[in-house]
Amino acid sequence: MNIVNIEKLIGETTEYDKKQALEFKKPKSWCKSISAFANGKGGSLIFGITNNNEIIGLENAERDAEIISEMIKVHMNPIPKINLKFYEADNGKKLIILDIYAGEQTPYYYDGNGTLTAFRRVGNESIPVTPMELKELVLEEELNLMIALNPSICLVIWLLQS
Repeated sequence: MNIVNIEKLIGETTEYDKKQALEFKKPKSWCKSISAFANGKGGSLIFGITNNNEIIGLENAERDAEIISEMIKVHMNPIPKINLKFYEADNGKKLIILDIYAGEQTPYYYDGNGTLTAFRRVGNESIPVTPMELKELVLEEELNLMIALNPSICLVIWLLQS
C-alpha cells in the first residue's frame, strides 16, 4: 500500500492498521495484523499514530524497526514479504510504516508459544480464520504451487471453468 499523506488517514480500515507504539512485549497485538494482511490483499501497519489520528511518533524509531524485523522472524510462519520504512510527519515526529504484501505462500501464521494461528482482515479488525477459511488458504497455496511447477495447468483450469 502506498500511503501518501498519513495526516489525512481516518480510523482503521481493511487496508491499514494504526498502532500508537510498538508493543514488543505483546507481539500478537500487531503480528496478527501482519498475518491478516499477508493472508489477504496486503496492507500497512503504521506505528506512532493513535486511533484518534494524533501523530505522537516513536521515541526510538530505529530501535523499534530492529525489534519489528526480529519479531517478524520469530513469530511469523512463513515470513511474509514486507517493506519497512520511516516517515517523518509534518510535526517532526518519526513513524514507522510496515507494508505487508499479499502472500504467495498462504496461510501465514502467527506463532505464539508454539501455537500457530492464521488471521484475516474483516473491516478494521484482524480475526482468526475459521477452519473452512484455513482450508481455502491451503488450497490456494497448493494451486499457486501447481501453476508455478506446471504453467499449462492454467489452460486446464480455464477449460474446466468454461
